[in-house]
Formats: sequence, structure tokens, C-alpha cells
Amino acid sequence: MTSSFIPLDFHTYCISMPDESIRRVALLVMGCPKVPVQTSLVLYLASRMKKAGIRTIIAGTPSARQLIRVADPDGHYIMEMKDLDATVAALADGELTVTDSYVFVHNDAGISYAASMLSLTNRPVTAILFGEEAVQMAHEITFPCTVIVEPATHNPMQLKRKIEEAAPWDV
Repeated sequence: MTSSFIPLDFHTYCISMPDESIRRVALLVMGCPKVPVQTSLVLYLASRMKKAGIRTIIAGTPSARQLIRVADPDGHYIMEMKDLDATVAALADGELTVTDSYVFVHNDAGISYAASMLSLTNRPVTAILFGEEAVQMAHEITFPCTVIVEPATHNPMQLKRKIEEAAPWDV
């Protein structure tokens, strides 16, 4: 008797086999919380992913994490939250594995974090660019990733719509 192997793409495999070891793990990366839309959009994306059954880790600077904690004191949207530098170290050391990363970018450091996530994980990265310089910064991205751009600073609705069009929770 011969057996055949039918290869499935990674996301189909994860959906059909919800084993913890192969389940989707999304990393949401936040830098400095200088631009107000970041906090609300991280919480929105975390909420959508949680509802989709995607394990979501929010990694950020101390002040960015504090804003998230204050905005979600009962943990309705937050699954896990980690220090950004410790998360980068864990990825580099192989102690943490993620299936995709979403990096919130409003300055050059955010672009560097997006490039680092791609290098460290070798998995899909989505760079979500916002703030007054978002369009100009998009031209600085020279590595393969999905780019979502909206020069939003205070009103998150246009950027939220663009994130919904990409629907990373449905992939």
C-alpha cells in the first residue's frame, strides 16, 4: 500500500489542525507611543485576532505597554504583553516563535524593527505606517513585507479601514 502526501499551505494546515504547537502566533510590535492612533489600533487588531483564535503577543516599550494596560485594565483584548527588547532577544535566541508580525511604524526605528522581525522570524511581516511622515517613510522600506500606509495621527478610522481590507485575522 502506498501513501501519498498532499502538501497544504501553512495557514490551511493551522486552521485544520489547531494544535498549540502549530497555531498562529501574531506579534504586534509597538514603538514609542508619541502618535495617538497606535494604542487604539493595537487594541483593535489584538481584539480581532483574539476573536479569530490567533494567539497574540503585544511587544512594546514600557510607556507603550502602560498605555495598553490603562486602556484595557481587565484584559479583554490583551492575551500577552512583553517588553520589546526582551522579545527581540527571545526571537534571536530561538526562545520565541511567531507566525507573523505586525509592526506599527511612525519613525525610522519602526522601520528597523520591521526589518528585524523579518530577519529574526523569516515569516511574513506587515508594516503599518502612520503619522505625518507615513507616506515618505514607506519609500524607505526596501525589504519584502506588506505595507499599510495612512498619515493618521489622531483619528484611527482610515487606517482601521485599511487594516480591515488586509484582514490579517482571516488569512
